[in-house]
Amino acid sequence: MNVKIVADSTCDLSADLIEKYDITIIPLCIVMGENSYFDGIETTPEEIYKWADANKTTPKTAAVTIDNATSLLKPFMDEGREIVFLGISTQMSTTCNVVRLIGEDAGYDKLHVIDSQSLSTGIGLQVLYAARLSMAGESAASIVEKVEKRRSAVSASFVIDTLTYLSRGGRCNSVTALLANTLKLKPEIVVKDGAMIVAKKYRGQLGSVLLKYAKDQEEALLAADKNCVFITHSGCSDDIVAPIKEYLESLSHFENIYVTRAGGVVSSHCGPGTLGVLYYTDGE
Repeated sequence: MNVKIVADSTCDLSADLIEKYDITIIPLCIVMGENSYFDGIETTPEEIYKWADANKTTPKTAAVTIDNATSLLKPFMDEGREIVFLGISTQMSTTCNVVRLIGEDAGYDKLHVIDSQSLSTGIGLQVLYAARLSMAGESAASIVEKVEKRRSAVSASFVIDTLTYLSRGGRCNSVTALLANTLKLKPEIVVKDGAMIVAKKYRGQLGSVLLKYAKDQEEALLAADKNCVFITHSGCSDDIVAPIKEYLESLSHFENIYVTRAGGVVSSHCGPGTLGVLYYTDGE
């Protein structure tokens, strides 16, 4: 029996990839006012944006709940299966610790937890790698070792269209957001060692900025793992996404170019118009 791969909803994998690789997803929670919703199940990014604009604030996000995570993990535990769980960076959420606690409380030493030290499809890349290793018959210990060894090779970055949502959530001050929006500055956010840092600051219309952001990575892209690259966005139009996909196709390097929609967590914090190009840099 193959090792069961489980991830949280911030991995932002599409439904077809989740089905293809038999991945179980545990949802984080999106808190809007007095109500809490399971990410990707009970609310959508469009509903999040509508609520945020109406209330002039951003939703809060919370880790997976013990009860829901337990209910999703229990069938595999009852079967005695080895389980590898990959979760959002522990610097951003307590989700990994919640899942770890479930295993410890049940005395179930076949539940292995990997801190992805990333978010969105920076996690998704690791989830797919773990799933391919599982399908190849690798043991849980081997999967954990190989995924963690390769973790630093994940390139996860995004360009944000507006700082309004980060400002509403207290992640940058309102003056900075106003100035950036007025000057049409669009920061590149890079996930490094589990935390988010600002790298470049682009300026201009969103479509041209995002294409430049992708092309700025050409050297790294050509040296990247050929298996796949992700274009992950929080609601960009096809007119914006298509040129980036065409550019990646023109490199004739990647076997798979996946376009995925960011879920509630990234959408809550970054707002619409956020897009990232994510891949493994190690060329494995």
